[in-house]
Amino acid sequence: MPLTTICKPFSTLTNIELYDLLRLRSEVFVVEQNCVFLDQDDKDQACYHVLFYDDETIVAASRLVPPGISYPEMSIGRIVTSMAVRGTGVGKQLVDFSITECRRLFGNGPIKIGAQLYAKKFYESFGFVQSSDVYDEDGIDHIKMILAGEL
Repeated sequence: MPLTTICKPFSTLTNIELYDLLRLRSEVFVVEQNCVFLDQDDKDQACYHVLFYDDETIVAASRLVPPGISYPEMSIGRIVTSMAVRGTGVGKQLVDFSITECRRLFGNGPIKIGAQLYAKKFYESFGFVQSSDVYDEDGIDHIKMILAGEL
């Protein structure tokens, strides 16, 4: 599936890109996962945003968080794929691209994530290792995971 890939800072997102991003995150995190939480957490403005489009439809996104915002380490957050592309490899492409872009933007240090527990094996396939006990975040079990920095 040939996708258009965008990675840019929040301040340069177009109105349409921002709307698409927030709509996809709301569709998955709020509606599909039935999780009432405030997605707009005042971190987006300091981050880069990865958007994957199939034609004019957003199908996946993540945010690349500089060190010192969520954790001392750089981070990838709000990793999301639409139902329409699940099982096609788009999620793997998204995480691969997000790791590469994090390292390009912020250096070769470790990358920390807060992962939903059910996705542990998925993130382990990229080299992430569990680094915390299970904790509840907005009614969903999560774990912290870390990917070692490159040498």
